[in-house]
Amino acid sequence: MAHHKIIFSGPVGAGKTTAITALSDVPPIETEATASDHTRQTKDKTTVALDYGVLKLDGSERIHLYGTPGQERFDFMWEILSEGAIGLVLLISNARPEPLADLRQFLEAFRPFIDQAGFVLGITRSDSHRAPDLHTYRQHLAQAGLKAPVFEVDARQRRDVALMVEALLLSLDPGLEVPAALSAS
Repeated sequence: MAHHKIIFSGPVGAGKTTAITALSDVPPIETEATASDHTRQTKDKTTVALDYGVLKLDGSERIHLYGTPGQERFDFMWEILSEGAIGLVLLISNARPEPLADLRQFLEAFRPFIDQAGFVLGITRSDSHRAPDLHTYRQHLAQAGLKAPVFEVDARQRRDVALMVEALLLSLDPGLEVPAALSAS
């Protein structure tokens, strides 16, 4: 039985919990707690340890989906959860006050991991907040010396999240035959 691990990270409110819930084939485990700091201005609850779900692929293969807390005070969990992972799905919300600053922060925090694993960038809330556009995000990645697939996504939509995971897997192995569990999403 093959098991793989993918990390979902990004700032508070980017859609990590929602994306894992949309993609998981089992009821996800969430460690949500009442927000007690500036986060409560954005949302009532926030992830304080991790989110966890499972995507069942063909046969007995599984992808374990781990979501990190978005708050910087829980950044010690980012490294712990990244251990043994094959890639990162970084979600950035265009509705946040400074999404490009969020991008820089998470790229810096995850750079050692990104340099050794796969990476894909998903932009959420771009339906209601058009700027920055995908071209601007790609430029920021290029300035950081990175190249990765960049998508506008609705984290509530299984197909959108599956497309990011599919792109991540194909960036790791371009010859990979896409598992039916992803292409049928």
